[in-house]
Amino acid sequence: MDVLVTMETFFSEIKASLSKNENVYIRGFGSFITKKRAKKVGRHIKNNVSIEIPAHYIPSFKPAKVFVDEVKDGVSPEE
Repeated sequence: MDVLVTMETFFSEIKASLSKNENVYIRGFGSFITKKRAKKVGRHIKNNVSIEIPAHYIPSFKPAKVFVDEVKDGVSPEE
């Protein structure tokens, strides 16, 4: 139960930081960052009308090189 509370608090803090456009870096694990998406024109399929999608930010995770290398070395390809 303590682990669940700790993890929920941890992720709540990450979400709060990202909502303030603050990146979170965890050494040896990875980075939680925000990426900006440019505005674009989309289509409302039901009404067949063009709509403008404004520029916005999305959350993203980039794993650390150490983390990626450990996963690559530890996982064997299926035969």
